[in-house]
Amino acid sequence: MRGGEGDSRNTKAETRAGLDAAMRPEGRLRLGTVLRDIGQRHGITRDDIDAIEGARDKRPAEPMAFD
Repeated sequence: MRGGEGDSRNTKAETRAGLDAAMRPEGRLRLGTVLRDIGQRHGITRDDIDAIEGARDKRPAEPMAFD
């Protein structure tokens, strides 16, 4: 490596790691995990989810009007 390239890469890696830790702290609420736990606690099955998905209206919603 030439004149300090390694130091620059290490600094960038440390900066990325610090930003990652700040943006995603260990104790954060993970929505997908919470929803899965709720479903398991209440006995929701894949068949239940498939039935909901099959009945759901998949058309785009009408835009709101603020007249």
